[in-house]
Amino acid sequence: MAKYIPVYAHPDHMPVDISFVFKNEVPAGKHGFAQAKGENIYFEDGTLAKFWGVMFNGAACFPTHTQAEETAQRLAQAGVNIVRFHQMDDEWVAPNLYRLTSGQRVTNTRDLCPECLERMDYLVKCLKDRGIYACIDMTTYRRFKPGDGVKDAHLLHDGSRLYAMYDPTMIELQKEFCTKFWTHVNPYTGLANKDDPVWVMCDIINENNTFINHNERRWYNLIPYYDNMFRDMFHQWLQENNIEYDAYGCELFTKDQPMILFRTELMRRYLATMKAHLRDLGVKIPLAGSNYHTTYGILKAEEEMDFHDAHSYFYDWKWGEVEKICTHRPITGQPASPMANQCGNRVHGKPFFMTEWDMPFPNSYRAEGPLWYPATACLQNWTGMTIHTYGYGHKMSKYDLLGKAASNDTIGGVPYREGIFEIWNDPAKFGLFYHGALMFRRGDVSPAQKTIGVKIPDEMLGQRYNTLCGSAMEIHQVHTVLEGMDCSDLDTIMDPQEKFPREDPNMIISDTGELKRDIKRCIGYIDTPRTKSVYGKLGSMVVNKKIKPDSNRYLNGLTVNCKNDFATITLSSLTDDDLCNSNNILMTAVGRARNRGAQFDGEKMLDRGTGPIEIEVINAHIEMKTSKEILEVWSVDSDGFYCGRIDSVIEDGILKFDIGEEFATQYYLILEP
Repeated sequence: MAKYIPVYAHPDHMPVDISFVFKNEVPAGKHGFAQAKGENIYFEDGTLAKFWGVMFNGAACFPTHTQAEETAQRLAQAGVNIVRFHQMDDEWVAPNLYRLTSGQRVTNTRDLCPECLERMDYLVKCLKDRGIYACIDMTTYRRFKPGDGVKDAHLLHDGSRLYAMYDPTMIELQKEFCTKFWTHVNPYTGLANKDDPVWVMCDIINENNTFINHNERRWYNLIPYYDNMFRDMFHQWLQENNIEYDAYGCELFTKDQPMILFRTELMRRYLATMKAHLRDLGVKIPLAGSNYHTTYGILKAEEEMDFHDAHSYFYDWKWGEVEKICTHRPITGQPASPMANQCGNRVHGKPFFMTEWDMPFPNSYRAEGPLWYPATACLQNWTGMTIHTYGYGHKMSKYDLLGKAASNDTIGGVPYREGIFEIWNDPAKFGLFYHGALMFRRGDVSPAQKTIGVKIPDEMLGQRYNTLCGSAMEIHQVHTVLEGMDCSDLDTIMDPQEKFPREDPNMIISDTGELKRDIKRCIGYIDTPRTKSVYGKLGSMVVNKKIKPDSNRYLNGLTVNCKNDFATITLSSLTDDDLCNSNNILMTAVGRARNRGAQFDGEKMLDRGTGPIEIEVINAHIEMKTSKEILEVWSVDSDGFYCGRIDSVIEDGILKFDIGEEFATQYYLILEP
């Protein structure tokens, strides 16, 4: 029977502090402004920029001073070096951009709350002091009010999706907000936001595009005033381009080529307008358009942007307000890459940053996510990632369980917000962030050696992404090549309908040899000099309590024999040395994490349970090659205390020890005395 032990998350510190590994990167901004060059982002002094981080949603963007200091300290200790400020314009949380507390009626969205701005200013200062950068999206869920002068404002959904990209009044209001934000002077840094290199990237608009259609009801209402405006603009564009087509008689969301080309052009115009405004203000950092890509036409519209952004979730979206269902399935057993659609989002010649990813609660295999996602992103040579989300609120010390919002299961009428996404206290996700930081920021996982281009002609601009080549992204780098792009530097060109060939249907191995995924066994491997990990259904490596002869053939210098049916066991050197020469190593062992008393009936959650949060004890035998004559293995509890030294021995250059029987915990430090 599985054994569980309680763990505790503290809002001001992590059990292990790895900030010393990155001490030379403090403060944020020391290398100058971020700049997009080719497929990477560099700072002004030529330093390559790589980011690993979290998001602050809604009220989390406006903490008190004490909370700001505590959060910045904790993030730095976990190795985080970027925060995405998101949903600041949501009206369903408080504080937000327009009010500090709930109660007073907000009559417009033009007046920004000075108290909230001051809180955000201090938070940015605290992050900067800890070496943590910031990125932002300028429009997210802004709901226009009567005082804004927007026609039929009460009929618009969050973010005024689609309409916000072509209505002149809404565009001017967006430009006004950009002006106020970027020219705002932070009293704690003495710099206007536009002049502070702590800001490294900006999305013009979040999850919005001109291809959003009437089937996406939670985002979009048919409103005659704006639909008629759209047809008028379409008609004018047809005349300007000498195209014969009935703009007033066609179906509004037809996939006829004239409509596809117009939607592409309409989005291009909007982004060009907003980019020009930001540059006129003096905003220097790389800009992206949107991050919700449903067709190739959106990428075409973003050709003049500096980088691309997209979102990826390993989740089935069945979580309701009353009935709560989430498929418990591992990433490691998926035949195609769970991020296959991202092959289409990475455009050749441009940096790529993923501002949202997650493998949410309560998936019992979610501890795979913080290992597989960053390792695959490193293989693809992406600039960075931020998980959705660290938190929706700022009063984090009150939470002692997983998957529960502050007082209700919904926020803004959406049941899956905070309840499944908040990660700050999840040992199966944020508890593994150390290793993601080391992989990304240090470059522990190498980029793939070969690059494949998937060529998309203009006649395919209205099509959704084809993912047949998706398994390629765990083997080689994969880029989308739009018509007219130079692709002479690519190793291979594929047709979008072409299925990527794989020799072994049950095994995916990167061309670097560092990443492997055994689909049949549901086991993943990260095998680099400074970080090694085995994760997934590790119990499948054990038969009748005997180790299969080939169970460890994929790891070099490290043997992991685990008794648990599911676990992740990861070791990272905390020095510049390889694991075999390091005298300071962090090992994290975690699998299932739950609330005490939680009950499930298959995929359905019957009872969320109560605090404290518990983790399953991982029982394993570890053998690691080492050049050291003496190493000690210490168990570290959730308060950061050394709670016991694990019996270990070094024989013939191999450190051997067992975990799980004594001083069981999630973290172990392997140290030279």
